Amino acid sequence: MYVEVASLVYNIAEVAISMTAGFMTGSSALISWGVDSIVEGNSAAFMIWRLGGEVQGISKRQVLKRKKIALSVLSAAFTIAVLFICYEAISKFISGEKSDMSWWGIGILLVSLFVNPLLAWGKYHYGKKTDSPTLKYDAIDTMICEYQTIVVLVGIGLVQWQGWWWADPVAALLIVPYVAWEAFEAGRDAWKVDPSNGETEEKNE
Repeated sequence: MYVEVASLVYNIAEVAISMTAGFMTGSSALISWGVDSIVEGNSAAFMIWRLGGEVQGISKRQVLKRKKIALSVLSAAFTIAVLFICYEAISKFISGEKSDMSWWGIGILLVSLFVNPLLAWGKYHYGKKTDSPTLKYDAIDTMICEYQTIVVLVGIGLVQWQGWWWADPVAALLIVPYVAWEAFEAGRDAWKVDPSNGETEEKNE
């Protein structure tokens, strides 16, 4: 569970730095990356809540109930993120405004290139140790964030060093398919979770 705590703390740092830098420089890519980090932070928080319940020995029904709540909230959060990112990117296309350079933004992206693989490894290792498919999936999710980081870095680089202002909103939009898929998956999985099944299992035991 400690790796999820570390993930949450780092996501908070990502959000604070990337969102501040994004709004100060007008970078849709940085803002979108920050929005996704907010959702990822929520995911880590819910994972801590769920794993904490399991450690405390709560009933199977309560575990499933927590899982359903977490997935439902995440699905809604991802959906809102998709709408916000699309709005931000399209607005940038319409205005044609070039974003400014932000070394703070680039710095947090570069740090994330090294931190995300470490967090992913920790989640996968702990998930394998505890036989938790959810943690293993979360590890894969963290590595996908690595792809997003690279996309945003390339987009910002093209804006600053090639003068391609449109690369910034394009980088933001490239994040959308992943976030939209996450929204769909979380919603689908939430629909499948039935807390009453846990109650039935407990009675059978």
